[in-house]
Amino acid sequence: MTMKGVLFDFSGTLFRVEPTESWLRAVLADAGLAPPEPEFVRAAEALERAGALPGGAYPVVPPTGELGELWAVRDRSAEQHRAAYTGLSRRVALPDPALHDALYERHMAPRAWSPYPDAAEVLVALRDRGVAVGVVSNIGWDLRPVFRAHGLDPYVGAYVLSFEHRIQKPDPRLFALACDMLGVDAPDTLMVGDDRRADGGAAALGCGVHFVDHLPAAERPDGLRPVLDLVG
Repeated sequence: MTMKGVLFDFSGTLFRVEPTESWLRAVLADAGLAPPEPEFVRAAEALERAGALPGGAYPVVPPTGELGELWAVRDRSAEQHRAAYTGLSRRVALPDPALHDALYERHMAPRAWSPYPDAAEVLVALRDRGVAVGVVSNIGWDLRPVFRAHGLDPYVGAYVLSFEHRIQKPDPRLFALACDMLGVDAPDTLMVGDDRRADGGAAALGCGVHFVDHLPAAERPDGLRPVLDLVG
């Protein structure tokens, strides 16, 4: 069957966020802070274990209590997303408490994200074949500027972001919204993502589903190219 639409996840699928070390170092530099390297390394490792970088690693120890409840619904609003991730960050001692909010702000900057090496190639090929493309993301902020900054926005026909609809994947309603916006039927649509639970929710709607590995961009140079074969 030839697919008429392809839905992509954002983080870990089309784009990858910068490493935790780069994230922290950039914010420290902006603040004019230069802690000793051993102290910096300890802080970066602690932030990584805490899962404080949105789009990065999940917490090694899942949060519990109020923070755990917030974590479970973090992608339903901008406020919940910020509170969840700054809550994880604040578990790590940093030279200035203001750095926790600065870290959150940094992760939303287009320069903090890199498209996977084959992302543009695949999106251009889909456009040339007349296949409609949408982005469906569990997220708490507007990722459109990231696509514009990296030149990929012209290839995306619809953005369906969880915080704008207060629905998060795997809820099939989010995928249904994307199909409606693109004017394609679910059985004629392929969902591409890195999270088997969240992105796999599209299957309940009748979409095809294809998974990619959430790896650093340099380690996954051609993980999206099989999509072109699957589209037909």
